[in-house]
Amino acid sequence: MARVPLDPSRTPLTRLAAWYSRRAYGKVLDPLMALAHNRRVLVSDSLFELSVARWKKLDPGLKDLAVMASSAAIGCSWCMDFGYWESRRRGVSHEKLRDVPRWRDSQVYTPLERDVLEYAEAMTATPPVVEDELVERLRGRLGEAALVELTAMVAVENLRSRVNSALGLTSQGFKDRCDVPARPGA
Repeated sequence: MARVPLDPSRTPLTRLAAWYSRRAYGKVLDPLMALAHNRRVLVSDSLFELSVARWKKLDPGLKDLAVMASSAAIGCSWCMDFGYWESRRRGVSHEKLRDVPRWRDSQVYTPLERDVLEYAEAMTATPPVVEDELVERLRGRLGEAALVELTAMVAVENLRSRVNSALGLTSQGFKDRCDVPARPGA
């Protein structure tokens, strides 16, 4: 159960945020309504997320796996639910998303995907336990710009997952409505 009410004051800003959320995702996102209790936090977070969405150096499928691995390591059910839905919309296979929490025992990942999952988990640990050899393998395969983006993406997901978990936000049912193959070009 959410630790803050998800019905903040109806201001022009919260109405705009709710409209955009319904239009983009089909429903009003609980994290958005939780953050709406503090106008500056909501505005800053929204601008930041719009900026993050424009990062394009890292393959989207690798980015999705890194985000899901970080969410799983933290235990954010809201992030896992929404991340699954978004990743399926972008064409990541159900099997890969399903196996993220147990990726070491799964046979569905490429060696690069395994390195990305390991990196996301290592970065998410407190304190982080990233090894030089892993970073060198990723830098060699991805290049420096994509490695920096991967690192930043895992850090962003740590922020999201920790905020959502601390505020008691749980699944909103996105996963229940996403097991339809993504449309080509969607």
